[in-house]
Amino acid sequence: MKTLNKTGCVLCAQNCGLEVEVKNNRIVKVKPDKSNVKSEGYVCRKGLNIAYHQHNADRLQYPLKRVGDKFERISWDQAADEIAAKLKSIIGQHGPRSFAYMGGGGQGCHFEAAFGVRLMRGLGSQYQYSALAQEFAGVFWVCGRTHGKQYLHDQPDVNNTDLLLALGWNGMQSHQIPQAPRQLQRLSKDPAKMLIVVDPRLSETAKIADIHLPIRPGTDALLLKAMISIVLKEGWENKAYLDNHTSGLDRIKPYFQDLDTAASIKTCQLNFDQVREVTRLYATRKSSLRYDLGLFMGRHSGLNSYLIVILQAICGRLCSPGGNVINGHMMPIGPHTDERNSKVWRTMTTNAFPVCGSFPPNVMPEEVLSDHPDRLRAVLVASSNPLRSYADTTAYERAFRRLDLLVTAEIAMTETAALSHYVLPSRSAYESWDGTFFPMTYPGIHFQLRRPMIEPDGEQLETGEIHLRLADKLGLIPPIPENLYKAAEEGHAAFAKALMEYAMTEPQAMKAMPFILGKTLGKAMGSVHLAALWGMLQAAPPSFYENAIRAGFQPGPTLGEEIFQQILDHPEGVWVGKLDQENNFAEVKTEDGKINLHIPELLDDLQTIDAQKEEAALVIDPQFPLVLMAGRHFSMNANTLMRDPAWNEGKRACTLAMHLDDAAALNFKDGQKVRVTTEAGSEEIELEIVDTARKGHVVMPHGFGLVYNGVKYGANVNRLTKNTHRDQFGTPIHRYVPCRVEAL
Repeated sequence: MKTLNKTGCVLCAQNCGLEVEVKNNRIVKVKPDKSNVKSEGYVCRKGLNIAYHQHNADRLQYPLKRVGDKFERISWDQAADEIAAKLKSIIGQHGPRSFAYMGGGGQGCHFEAAFGVRLMRGLGSQYQYSALAQEFAGVFWVCGRTHGKQYLHDQPDVNNTDLLLALGWNGMQSHQIPQAPRQLQRLSKDPAKMLIVVDPRLSETAKIADIHLPIRPGTDALLLKAMISIVLKEGWENKAYLDNHTSGLDRIKPYFQDLDTAASIKTCQLNFDQVREVTRLYATRKSSLRYDLGLFMGRHSGLNSYLIVILQAICGRLCSPGGNVINGHMMPIGPHTDERNSKVWRTMTTNAFPVCGSFPPNVMPEEVLSDHPDRLRAVLVASSNPLRSYADTTAYERAFRRLDLLVTAEIAMTETAALSHYVLPSRSAYESWDGTFFPMTYPGIHFQLRRPMIEPDGEQLETGEIHLRLADKLGLIPPIPENLYKAAEEGHAAFAKALMEYAMTEPQAMKAMPFILGKTLGKAMGSVHLAALWGMLQAAPPSFYENAIRAGFQPGPTLGEEIFQQILDHPEGVWVGKLDQENNFAEVKTEDGKINLHIPELLDDLQTIDAQKEEAALVIDPQFPLVLMAGRHFSMNANTLMRDPAWNEGKRACTLAMHLDDAAALNFKDGQKVRVTTEAGSEEIELEIVDTARKGHVVMPHGFGLVYNGVKYGANVNRLTKNTHRDQFGTPIHRYVPCRVEAL
């Protein structure tokens, strides 16, 4: 029997719509879903290969416990009992700072975060670690200061822009906006529009650009500072916009006025006249920009984000049609956690702070390996593989082996799971009710609820239910009256009434609400995730309902229920809200309602950026004469979500790209095996000689070095990155790693 299912891809944050044919409980055919209003029939080869994600030899079926060097199958009750007992013992002896939760749902399954965070909070901890702080801590922190909340991120209004400036972003391969290749090709082909790319190498996006600035690796901050200086010196700033919508410019202007822009551009190894022209075009046209990991994970990464906000603001391009706009969201990607608040924790050894509620994974090894009495001793990992996803695999291996308790909830036997004391099998994205809350669309707010289309072939549970079972054993859920279970069976109206009455009499109810919903309504619905979604829509803030009404929903007391039903009725996804396009500034949440350009904490960094200091800082160490870009988004990787290498069979998926002149100087041949060595370690990899790389610059993809079915496939780039090679926000400087390459 065959079934055709509308669902979404879970291999990147775009979550493009898919139509999936299932036969005999296996995915047999995948094609793009033209009815999905966000992706409109677009999908890349990753989405077309989700069968390899779903069906692979590493899938977990039953709870496992480490006994000696092997794992033994145990029951769910035994697993929950033993894990809860160990957590109680560890936290009872060492306090709540000894426990951390590493999760949040990754690229495709965000519902578990509601349960995982509540479990963490119930145990008294604030330590959530996630990929958010691996890549975006600096930019989200800057948004918190300039936009008012760390979860208010801006994206290019690409449908209405006349000029798109791409910095450190190869959208033709990495996406990062809906239908990125389609959008970029449209801009490239339209003679009335422009695409400008700043990238050290001739990327796929740079190849179709009107202008490509092949910037010297590591000099992005200097280029941005020079562009701002040029705008101010030439008088190209938007004075009316600055007066009406920004504050603090006068306090930062002096940092740009005396900059030697010609010397700065020379240090960037670019042509001054061309940079000046690019700056003029951006300042004077209906322009937008998009930047990505090339800057997020480059030198001066947090400062890069700050300079970009300044550039956007002085040109009047933030919250402006065709510029960069603050997208709406169904659920914020994380809370606003201002480290200046004394109630917000910092880590004990590294003094790191959270951004959007998430601590940087790069500090975790030090927090475990420390001798501090409040060091980390127990970690619950959910839907994450830190031994391949985060910097410094060697440091993580040492740290995780030292833990008193490591529990991994995952769909497959990952490298992290293999080191764990307990391994708990999660249902996959296609065996669960789930979805994502990435704010990717404008002005509409899109949401797609994926539903189960594959029956689990073991004892896998929704990840949220795994957290719920642990919370139950830990005593974190208050007593639930029988009438609440009965009301859940009667219907949503009866349940909502009974739940409100219960919450008014039970003081612990609100703190444990995801678990209460999961145990009662989740039991009736057959899914704790589905119950959590219902609860979220009933308790949404007024701004969410305002956006929903603007999108066509009818106001009234049943609005949350109406939205929930529409989501269920439209498996292809639905517009759940719409922002006011006439007033995007309403999304800014600063005290004065303006974009705040003065960030005192970054002014010292801003002051030190000039040509002379950067030249000195970029002097090459003879021991490591090349610069490694550690991590490359392209069509043949998907973080560590694709464990079966068969999806890339016949392709050169994991290679080190090197410019042909560098290869000639080293007497290398295309296809030979080489050893890449950095401060952190060494990896062996196939060499690929190309003319698109920059001289002195080599590029290696992430998402490889996985041990699949007992065999390592490809090279692990995170073996080459040092967790201490990071900025003040904990972001690893993956895009500037000194290295050497030698023949084997």
